[in-house]
Amino acid sequence: MSGLRETVTDVDLVHEAQAGDVHALGLLLVRHQADMRAVALSILGCGPDAEDALQDAVMIAMRRIGDLRDPAAVAPWLRAIVRNACRMQLRAATPIPVEDVETLTFPRGEPDPEELLHGHALRDWVWHAVDELSPRLRLVTMLRYFTDVTAYEHIAQLCDVPVGTVRSRLNQARTKLSQALLATADMAHDDVAAQEKVRRRQAEETLRAARHGSFAQALKDLCSPEVEVTTMKGKRVQGIDWLLGAMNRDLEAGVRQNSANVVVGRDVVIWENSLISPPDDPFHCPPAVIWVNFLQANRVREIRLFHPHRDEDAVCRCCHGRR
Repeated sequence: MSGLRETVTDVDLVHEAQAGDVHALGLLLVRHQADMRAVALSILGCGPDAEDALQDAVMIAMRRIGDLRDPAAVAPWLRAIVRNACRMQLRAATPIPVEDVETLTFPRGEPDPEELLHGHALRDWVWHAVDELSPRLRLVTMLRYFTDVTAYEHIAQLCDVPVGTVRSRLNQARTKLSQALLATADMAHDDVAAQEKVRRRQAEETLRAARHGSFAQALKDLCSPEVEVTTMKGKRVQGIDWLLGAMNRDLEAGVRQNSANVVVGRDVVIWENSLISPPDDPFHCPPAVIWVNFLQANRVREIRLFHPHRDEDAVCRCCHGRR
């Protein structure tokens, strides 16, 4: 059996992986793991940072395999991803950079229906595996790999745990995720795109309601009556009154929130909202705010708010940062 696998070329494995074959993707990553680890060690040396960078690169490769333009270039493509992941470790506070490998990816044109089908199948498979993680492991994974909250210290702040705990949970998550991905490879999965569409519409309608004076009703529809809100300063309040007051003060100051990204998990939905300051006060607010919405019985039972790009030395005058 191993001899048969060795006769399969990288090009064949890439084509199969891009067509949604999970086992082919796994074999491809195993085949190049030694070279990928060598790149990480050459940049970061022996230690946990090199291993973290390697695992980050594996996650990025899983998400981006469908973008690889030249299957014969998979080896340098993987090494480039590792190098970028290492740079991310060195910079620590920037999002995972993958732009440097764009020259090896497909142009951003309209994909044909077959490409869309394969891409959706791979995405559904990955998200099914993510949902198999425990809630604590699932949250750090969603933040690290699917939002702009990628720095360990920011994830720690949002999860209210030490940085060491974040690292430990991510290591556990990556191990379990690899096992879950292979274990669920041949299973039918829910349509993630449909779930994302519903949750994105919910986010957009809630923010639109704030601009049209019906935010209170929108929050009542969204949240359980005893919803707990953790503010930017770490203060915990119960009910929707704080959210109503903060949003109203922001609107009075000319600040608007727009939905930029929605990440959907089994029991948590993350909103990444852009904050648009008024033209006469362009630095009134940081550029974005994160809402981490924890669900129970399909309603939000807890909300945690966070500014992912806030300059700690700057004075934040928006209402989300006041209390």
